[in-house]
Amino acid sequence: MTSNQPPLWRRAVAELLGTCLLVTIVVGSGIAAQQLSPGDVGLQLLQNSTATVLGLTVLILVLGPVSGAHFNPVVSLADWILGRRSGAGLTLPELGTYVVAQIVGAVSGSVVANAMFEVGTSISAKERATTGHLLGEVVATAGLILLIFALAATERGVLAAPAVGAYIGAAYWFTSSTSFANPAVTVGRIFTDTVAGIAPASVPGFVLAQLIGAAVGLGLLLILFPSAPRTAYDVVLPRSSETASR
Repeated sequence: MTSNQPPLWRRAVAELLGTCLLVTIVVGSGIAAQQLSPGDVGLQLLQNSTATVLGLTVLILVLGPVSGAHFNPVVSLADWILGRRSGAGLTLPELGTYVVAQIVGAVSGSVVANAMFEVGTSISAKERATTGHLLGEVVATAGLILLIFALAATERGVLAAPAVGAYIGAAYWFTSSTSFANPAVTVGRIFTDTVAGIAPASVPGFVLAQLIGAAVGLGLLLILFPSAPRTAYDVVLPRSSETASR
């Protein structure tokens, strides 16, 4: 990271809060959709994806100037990898702090959503690790990484909030896995035995698919946008020295 960034503890709080609220939105809207539209899976998915699009967009706008609004270990990992090529991006200790904050936030988000709807926190029994679902996670994660870092490389980070929100919303529908595309969110969703949950046995496959997808996305990024490593620190939104000094 650059010397103009907010202190690490503040960025960690932003990542924890943002990931917590993201999972709260995903799980909470999933529970609400199931209650409001029982028996209509298509309408449930529409309700769930719409809430996620809107919520994620707002979270990036609010917290992006503090931490970059990663809310996702593969985004942070990609930032670190690209940063090694240019001397920018996250350092290894910062990467570790971000990932821990994201995972803690994700688990907390499931607990909060469960509590709001009084369904109780328990381990999910929903198996998801089919070949199609895992391929869906590779595709979803590759597209997400390419999108985020392409915007940074072309100095269009200001579009990150609506673009990332729109992509995740679309990926709910065009991927078989409904686009988790996020190891922290995947772990967090273990702790809700609702429509949004995922069984622990499915998690390793999902996380591996997400890491493979991130590698594919980075490969495509470096082919299409060779300047990307020089702008890694602008992910997800550019952070100014004015913001950092507050």
